[in-house]
Amino acid sequence: MKKTFPGRFESLSSISEFVASAARQAGLNEFATYNMQMAVDEACANIIEHGYGGDGAGEIECSCIIDEDRLTVEIRDYGAEFNPCDMPEPDLTGALDDRAIGGLGIYLMCKLVDDARFERDGSANVLTLVKRTETVI
Repeated sequence: MKKTFPGRFESLSSISEFVASAARQAGLNEFATYNMQMAVDEACANIIEHGYGGDGAGEIECSCIIDEDRLTVEIRDYGAEFNPCDMPEPDLTGALDDRAIGGLGIYLMCKLVDDARFERDGSANVLTLVKRTETVI
């Protein structure tokens, strides 16, 4: 399953439903489906805001691959190169007032899936998120 969406914040709900449909077909339970939706939503919101510099500047290609024991979602964009997998883990131990702003969304995105990989394919950023059917978180 593959679909291209406008790089607009209004597209996030359509992308989420596309991923949820694939997750149900893959046999993910409701909790795992929600986790995958949240991870994809975070990735796509970052693409729109940071990769394209705002609403409507590009497209987001979303491919869902269903295997026997997993759902793989590949998100491709043509914005500024950015590897979310290179971000350091945020400091979760300090006082809230002492912590840097930002970074929690990517951290949570990676924690919600079983595997997150990034690659640069020519002029495209490709983020691959994997959720196995037997995992809950």
